[in-house]
Amino acid sequence: MEPGKASNRPGGKAESQLRKGVLEFCVLALMRDGPRYGVELLRELEESGALATSQGTVYPLLSRLRRDELVVTTWRESTSGPPRRYYELTDAGRAALAEFAEIWPGFRDAVDGFLTSPAPSPHVPGEAP
Repeated sequence: MEPGKASNRPGGKAESQLRKGVLEFCVLALMRDGPRYGVELLRELEESGALATSQGTVYPLLSRLRRDELVVTTWRESTSGPPRRYYELTDAGRAALAEFAEIWPGFRDAVDGFLTSPAPSPHVPGEAP
């Protein structure tokens, strides 16, 4: 699959909603160790499988992260084409990522608990539990 083109693999509403919910923080995590440019981020997301997305999703997200001051950008010359815009975490971006990383295990475990445990019997009003 080419960078910037969404995958054609099956995926329903649940997958789409999960991706929307975590994509921002996955993109921030990809910048944790240093500046990255857009196509590089798209490739990394594609390699994950479940987070493959398109330019039409990532670039507006990067613009919003910049407006929210979670990332800053710099232009750098490229040896293989036009200059590239690199995105780098700000202190606020690192703080947002750290907050997500702290919350995620409990959230993930709670969802896993619902998915793997039998559902409790429903309580009918007026009957003893």
